[in-house]
Amino acid sequence: MTKDTSNQMWGGRFAAGPDAIMEAINASIGFDRRMAAQDIAGSRAHAAMLAKSGIITDSDAEAIREGLLTVLSEIESGDFEFSTALEDIHMNVEARLKDLIGEPAGRLHTGRSRNDQVATDFKLWVRDQMDAAIGGIEALMRALLSQAEAGAEWVMPGFTHLQTAQPVTWGHHMMAYVEMFARDKSRFEDARRRMNESPLGAAALAGTSFPIDRQMTAEALGFDRPAANSLDAVSDRDFALEFLAASSICAMHLSRMAEELVIWSSAQFRFVTLSDRFSTGSSIMPQKKNPDAAELIRAKIGRIFGANTALLMVMKGLPLAYSKDMQEDKEQVFDAADNLMLALAAMEGMVKDMNANRDSLEAAAGSGFSTATDLADWLVRALNMPFRDAHHVTGSLVAMAESRGCDLPDLSLEDLQSVHGDITSEVFGVLGVHNSVASRVSYGGTAPTQVRAQVARWKDML
Repeated sequence: MTKDTSNQMWGGRFAAGPDAIMEAINASIGFDRRMAAQDIAGSRAHAAMLAKSGIITDSDAEAIREGLLTVLSEIESGDFEFSTALEDIHMNVEARLKDLIGEPAGRLHTGRSRNDQVATDFKLWVRDQMDAAIGGIEALMRALLSQAEAGAEWVMPGFTHLQTAQPVTWGHHMMAYVEMFARDKSRFEDARRRMNESPLGAAALAGTSFPIDRQMTAEALGFDRPAANSLDAVSDRDFALEFLAASSICAMHLSRMAEELVIWSSAQFRFVTLSDRFSTGSSIMPQKKNPDAAELIRAKIGRIFGANTALLMVMKGLPLAYSKDMQEDKEQVFDAADNLMLALAAMEGMVKDMNANRDSLEAAAGSGFSTATDLADWLVRALNMPFRDAHHVTGSLVAMAESRGCDLPDLSLEDLQSVHGDITSEVFGVLGVHNSVASRVSYGGTAPTQVRAQVARWKDML
């Protein structure tokens, strides 16, 4: 493409085209070509509206429609030649449309600006990514539900400070992540509802004097309504920031689970066995099976956090309405979306394929005096002891067991009564890990009955 042709796209204001440095810093076609389908969809809706409103002829609208479909076909087949001199996807499409249909292509831009055009394209792209993220989260939730249902009764240690705290069930632990990712899903759904207003027709910043029908284009593109303020419509990037914010929280949850899978799959824990599909070996140590997929999820999360911060920094000092700074929004969002979807898919695959090692989980569940709280609760219930006194008695018994190298259920009744004489043999009914988890029947508790109820609830909701 020659400089003269590029200059025609800008209009008659400039006597010369950009030099190489300006062209390099100004062009966005290297990344915004990803919005080609959205750009063409927006242009088709705009052309149809212009014709219905009597602003262009039906024959011009038909030529534009057919030409745009040809451009889309060329792009999808890989036959389209993108030009850096034409800056962005919008000008590349328009220039090719002019090659194909001639004069009618020049009428397509009536009543709009690149400012509302890019805002519309970007909203459409982000909306598609929100839908993809919601689908990815739902798939992961289903994989977690399958694990929870299979292991509703399997006992394992629950942790605080990564120290053994109380016994829980494998199903309960899996359901904790279901709740986390359900909140992520709701954040994307909420953001999608809020963003679903069309910028198209806001033009450069002030609207247009042409008798356009913004409701028509909004409906054609699946928006709920047109944006109500033209200044805000072209300068708003809240939808991208909300996508990145929701992605960041979801990514944080993915990273937390990835960290647990790294720990749990180690030789020291042996809680889970990851499939070969999501593990790698060592080039020097033949015994190694590394949880690389989980580690890469844990690392990629930083890119999503970084994109969120970067776009906040781009937007924080911009006066209304549009500034070229806002061209820096897309690469951040594109990269974050790619990495979020990859992380969701990898986590879903790991969860579906992994095997929980029930024996290892149960052995660990009874270690670390995990039923100490059950003992204290029994002292309160059976002996009417104030909880603080029960806490002290239990602490003394833990110290005794620790000094003897055994666990609480291994102490004799005489040992227990040496600390408090009113303890009876009934206490042994609460010291087993299975009895412990079965007793946690409060709503949201770890008892198998509660876990199964939550699994059923989420199956219905999904």
